[in-house]
Amino acid sequence: MLNTVILKNNYQDSINLMLLTNKINEFENVTMSQIMMGTDANKDILRNTNLLSTEAEAASANDLMIVVDSEDDNIMDEVLPAVDEFLSDLSSKGGSEAKAASTSWAEALEALPDANVALFSIPGEYGAPEMEKALKNDLHVFSFTDNIAIEDEVRLKKLAHEKGLLMMGPDCGTGIISSIPVAFTNVVSPGNIGVVGASGTGIQEVTTIVDRLGGGVVHAIGTGGRDLSDKVGAITMKDAIVALENHEPTDVICVISKPPAKEVRDEVVQLLQSISKPVVAIFLGEKPTAHEGKVYLAHTLEETARIAVDLANEEAIKANYLEAIAKPDAPVLPEDKVVKGLYSGGTLASEAGMLISEALGLEGLVKKEGFVLKSHGYEVMDLGDDIYTQGKPHPMIDPEVRIQKIREYATDKDTGIILFDVVLGYGAHADMASALLPAIEEARQTAKADGRELHFVATVCGTTKDPQNYHETVKRLKDAGVFVEESNAKAVRLALLLKGIEFTEEDKSVVAYEGETVEIPEVSEKVMELLNTKPRIINVGLQSFNESIVEYGGKSEQFNWRPRANGNKKMIRILDALEDYEEQIATENQKVIDKMQNSQPFLVDVVPAKTVIPELNEEKKTLLHAGPPIKWEDMTKPMQGACLGAALFEGWATTEEDALKLFENDEVRFIPCHHVQAVGPMGGISSANMPMSVIENRSEGNRAFCILNEGIGKVLRFGAYSKEVVDRLIWIQDVLGPTLSKALQKTEEGLNLNVLIARSITMGDEFHQRNIAASLNFLKEMAPLITTLDISEEEKYEVIKFLSDTDQFFLNIMMAASKAIVDGARKGTKGTVVTTMARNGVDFGVRIAETGDTWHIAPVNTPKGLYFTGFSEEDGNPDIGDSAITETIGVGGMAMVAAPGVTRFVGAGGFQDALDISNEMAKICITHNPTFTIPTWDFKGTCLGIDIRKVVETGITPLINTGIAHKEAGRGQVGAGTVRAPLGCFENALEAYAKELGIDVE
Repeated sequence: MLNTVILKNNYQDSINLMLLTNKINEFENVTMSQIMMGTDANKDILRNTNLLSTEAEAASANDLMIVVDSEDDNIMDEVLPAVDEFLSDLSSKGGSEAKAASTSWAEALEALPDANVALFSIPGEYGAPEMEKALKNDLHVFSFTDNIAIEDEVRLKKLAHEKGLLMMGPDCGTGIISSIPVAFTNVVSPGNIGVVGASGTGIQEVTTIVDRLGGGVVHAIGTGGRDLSDKVGAITMKDAIVALENHEPTDVICVISKPPAKEVRDEVVQLLQSISKPVVAIFLGEKPTAHEGKVYLAHTLEETARIAVDLANEEAIKANYLEAIAKPDAPVLPEDKVVKGLYSGGTLASEAGMLISEALGLEGLVKKEGFVLKSHGYEVMDLGDDIYTQGKPHPMIDPEVRIQKIREYATDKDTGIILFDVVLGYGAHADMASALLPAIEEARQTAKADGRELHFVATVCGTTKDPQNYHETVKRLKDAGVFVEESNAKAVRLALLLKGIEFTEEDKSVVAYEGETVEIPEVSEKVMELLNTKPRIINVGLQSFNESIVEYGGKSEQFNWRPRANGNKKMIRILDALEDYEEQIATENQKVIDKMQNSQPFLVDVVPAKTVIPELNEEKKTLLHAGPPIKWEDMTKPMQGACLGAALFEGWATTEEDALKLFENDEVRFIPCHHVQAVGPMGGISSANMPMSVIENRSEGNRAFCILNEGIGKVLRFGAYSKEVVDRLIWIQDVLGPTLSKALQKTEEGLNLNVLIARSITMGDEFHQRNIAASLNFLKEMAPLITTLDISEEEKYEVIKFLSDTDQFFLNIMMAASKAIVDGARKGTKGTVVTTMARNGVDFGVRIAETGDTWHIAPVNTPKGLYFTGFSEEDGNPDIGDSAITETIGVGGMAMVAAPGVTRFVGAGGFQDALDISNEMAKICITHNPTFTIPTWDFKGTCLGIDIRKVVETGITPLINTGIAHKEAGRGQVGAGTVRAPLGCFENALEAYAKELGIDVE
């Protein structure tokens, strides 16, 4: 039975999650589990293991999927606390460094302005665009990230070359830059040898042997395993060779490569023959019979290291570097017993397969299902192959796969020797030897019980300066009866010796190079700056990679990367394409921002709706509604209830039944409030004779309208339509509206709303859920005017009493003011700023400056919050109303920090939650509005200019404070809370915007 929990917007590094998965898989009642991010590639992994549940299928790339297969119905009660403990432990280990980490390129580059390298360890499916950003920001790239398409690798390496940068990788597992160990790497003494390697563990094997021989390495530049393929053409290797030729402290150049394409190999050799410095090179799989010119050609990685050290010490090169090894005190194994190799290092595995095949005359290397050798029972496996690491940690980190294979081979009667590596260094397992030894002892006992002898032969790749310590690891293995040799080549030779086979090497002499040389290209200043200084690295991904950099004198800035646009590939492509229009977009957006910021909204009158909205005077009965266009039959019950109430108020019908027939017979036309310069709260139902406030934006000369607030409880806007509701509407029509109109006529210019809003926000209002200060400030302005009117004292009292009792009265005025502000900003502008947000109970719609009146919609969400006594979330209606226009200009939920007193009421927690929300909202806005400053936010201005690009990129959607209507008509308000705008409408808007610019969005 599959159990799934999705942790929304909880991005974690894949390596950590692999280790966590292994921990959960050890639980007694867990059949199988997988904990990973919700990327498409990871979902494929779940699908292939029958773990893809419906909930996991719906997860985004920034959501953490916890899928557990178990027969225990309560298994998640055991799993989830363990997951929480593991992730909390990671967080605490990060300490202050984790809190200070950058979350965007802009932050990272600002934090480390002199950065010259970007180190990547992120999922490969998102790697290429991010690396391109780094290169465009003049950063060299070190890509531990693999699974990058070959076409992208070629494109990125060409771009790097054109910009004078190095593109190290993809799949560059290790490196040393100016003696700073980088990524999965060993600590090697500084020296005068410079290494260029299209091989990870090949570099590690050579450099650690150099270290143990007393030599040192200044640079080890990884190129990635495909660099010497015919498609890539050794772009990085050639650039690195030229750089080392020009690097004064480098006296010897060492080149390491997996089997290359012949024509590419020849080009590299031609370049090596053309430079002035001595070179030792190994093209794994070749068995050179002589050295050529100034290029000394090695057969094994150990020979490579020994030649390099002799050259570095200016000593003569030996004809043969094969050293004698002692035969163990053990009988020679029978001829039918074979060697099995279990390697964590791919290059070490290839070297072992090559040497065994040569010694025994086997078919040679293969690359199939993780095997590099599979012939006559002899097998060598690269357990770091994708087939074993898909969704699992690398075997250098996690011993699980190797332990399973040791047990498997122990039961094979033909297995006489198991050959393996232990790779030390930063990023590797803290004590791999101890992790493997119990399985090794178990395997020996299995063989012994079967009357067989089983030997284990190991090589340890590391130095005494590595965190695990080379000598201690070797001793631990030897004490457990494992035969250990000081190089991989010697370990293979020892395994063969246990079979009675002596491995030999022919002497090599130096022969003249007969080929042509080439002119050495100019070296890039940026590359030389990299080689002549300590690296300053933006670490994009795995936080532990910072450790070795900082400890050995480099600088690093942690960039806690997460996929853009929740991993939506289409949106990522659009965002990438829009970066080429950044200057144009910024200019257009600034025009919108300026208009919003400089708006001058004044409340100038309160009039019957039909006097300012011509559509309400036409022959067909007409109602305005909230949100994007919607039909009667699609409306939720509260909106339909409000329609019934409006029909009764207007006298179109005298009973509910007669009113219902009007709508069912299509006798009423519906128009969105926003289409006629108006806004409406909740259902937004507005009719001809309802009084509307008139707001004039004097900076742009436009006007906006909104009906008056009815109070709370059973009111029309929440779908109630009883006689009490209609009677209140009639009173508002006959008394409240006309009274306010007359009072406003006594002012010289109307009521300056900027002043009132600015004053009220300092008193704890956020203008959507809390309007008490603004409502009282409004009353403070209006009461003296009302008392002078030539109306009855009873009406004066009723109006003033209603205003003083209605804490939310100002909300509708604020909505109209917001509408006036955004409509003014929409005039003659373009760009990506959101200029409308509205919902009709079914769809959530946004409009942006660029696409004018076009709605971009997505299904609306249901609010979360607190419910009045007797009601629960099951009673709540989906989000509804035009009141999100307040969030559009940066107040309401966007300014939650301004009203800490209301946060608990809307279910958002305490002050820290309010602060966190406003800080989060600032991430999706362009700037702040200095007109409305918030004391509880260090007098920072409200957020201004929601940018659809930022929303889509971060996955952060605007938070909206809202009332909650009962899902059935006639019940009214049942609670209040918050709701998130759906991401889909912003994605749709972004796609439409891209099309406007002529971008191919497909």
